Amino acid sequence: MVKVSVVIPVYNVEDFLGECLDSIINQTLTDIEIICVNDGSADKSLDILNEYASRDDRITVIDQENGGHAVATNRGMDIATGKYLFLMDSDDILDLDALKLTYELAEKKEVDFVIFQAINYYMDKNEYIEEENYSMTQLADHVGDSVFSYRDVKDYVFDISVTPWSKLYRRDFIEKNNIRFPEGLVFDDNVFFFDVLFAAERITFLRKHLFKRRWYPTSSTRAGDERFLNYIPISNLIWDIFRKYGVFEEFKEQLYAKKTSTIHYWYQNIQDEFKEMFFSEMKSDYEKIAEDEKLASDLKENVNDRNRFIFQSALDAQNTREFDLMMENYDLKCENESLKSKIEEFSSSASWKITKPLRAIRK
Repeated sequence: MVKVSVVIPVYNVEDFLGECLDSIINQTLTDIEIICVNDGSADKSLDILNEYASRDDRITVIDQENGGHAVATNRGMDIATGKYLFLMDSDDILDLDALKLTYELAEKKEVDFVIFQAINYYMDKNEYIEEENYSMTQLADHVGDSVFSYRDVKDYVFDISVTPWSKLYRRDFIEKNNIRFPEGLVFDDNVFFFDVLFAAERITFLRKHLFKRRWYPTSSTRAGDERFLNYIPISNLIWDIFRKYGVFEEFKEQLYAKKTSTIHYWYQNIQDEFKEMFFSEMKSDYEKIAEDEKLASDLKENVNDRNRFIFQSALDAQNTREFDLMMENYDLKCENESLKSKIEEFSSSASWKITKPLRAIRK
């Protein structure tokens, strides 16, 4: 049995694929297998994969019709044979010591998976920037080098990066719990992550930035196209995972907030041509919640005023124009109330009062 199976789903990344593969084949941990699933690429990605495979017998290339990230990744996971599993993104870069360091730590701690840090590379600025979403410093400070489960980090559950490429998983743990990516949807890593998190009894954190995450305008989380619609069914699958493990009540405030504020965030950032479609899906989703009076009441009681207004306005509005006007008026009202409060506070401040008579102006 090889030590680590690296699964790489590949789709139209000819400009970045070579750099990605170089970072894998040159790992200091050499006892690995590399499973590359070409997901119907229309560019030269398959040629690049075959060329690398001809030079390195650890590489297996699978060519399939386009089915999406989840389909390609699941297929690679199905044929993996390693003790551990690493799921790589084909347009990013892994530090050369990453697999060695995480493998050794996983063996030493006997964990279900290892979490490590990543750094963002913004191509438009040519800058590497450390950000909390991938550095997870608060979690790192809390857990140190201990072994933990979700029970020990309840306050940080929604602050852990959901990305699969910032973890090394024990493969038999994944297989035993039958954990796979939901197919046909963007944001599928959210569902996979929470399934893994709640199933795991032993997790550890490696405080090292071992992954370079490439950001560019056409990436799925920045494009603003119809794929943003996928977050609505994904949010329901996330709820299903929390219910599956019996922890929905524990985390319902955060789940309700994501159902309102996060969905509204994606609505705001989708391209205008898809906005009406997104609104319709959002409204339909909220109507299903409203049909369950107990659930709807619980949601309203456990979100802040703005999120409550988002939920109710989506139910009341007939189209995006009405919904946007409702939200603009609400935000303007809040802004005016905040400004009024600041003026009143400033007016009552002693430092603002005139304590000496003004001198007469000489003519």
